[in-house]
Amino acid sequence: MNEGSIAAKPAKDKAGVKKRVLEWAGYFLVMGLFLFFFAPESWWQFGVSPATEREMGEGFVLKTFDGAKEWNFDEKRGKVLVVNYWATWCPPCRIETPGLVSFAEEHREKGVEVVGVTLDEDLSLVGPFVENYKISYPILLPGNDPNLPPGNMALPTTFLYDKQGRLAKKYTGLVLESTLRADTAKLLAE
Repeated sequence: MNEGSIAAKPAKDKAGVKKRVLEWAGYFLVMGLFLFFFAPESWWQFGVSPATEREMGEGFVLKTFDGAKEWNFDEKRGKVLVVNYWATWCPPCRIETPGLVSFAEEHREKGVEVVGVTLDEDLSLVGPFVENYKISYPILLPGNDPNLPPGNMALPTTFLYDKQGRLAKKYTGLVLESTLRADTAKLLAE
């Protein structure tokens, strides 16, 4: 075996590693640019809005999915409120639901209430979804929520209200459980 062939092999391996590193760097650059231009605005907002800048949420009443009773926004004052708009056909909704379930169970006794508002047209899909994901918080049917933006709304969209019923933050798209925990902790400390 001659020395030239031995030296060529490490150089070839080095070029392959360099090529893979450049491919991954390009991938991360493209993903970063995609997120920068297309990620929801709420991904770039850290923390909740200052109390002096929060707008009071208007009261509304929605029917519960199970039809047992009505859910009244005004009766929830004194609690931090998480209102999540979702649908069974929405992939990001499916991803965030286990975190919302965990969050709701952990914070139920701490003065936080989580509710989900299903935007499904076929309500026969909602029951199996609730059962499959073990959702223990109330599921509501859409209605006359005056706090929604006009026009179509991206799903999922989650509204975080402080104890006075003022909108502290709106999450458009998937909300991470860790983000919700941090933002809620600030509101509970107020």
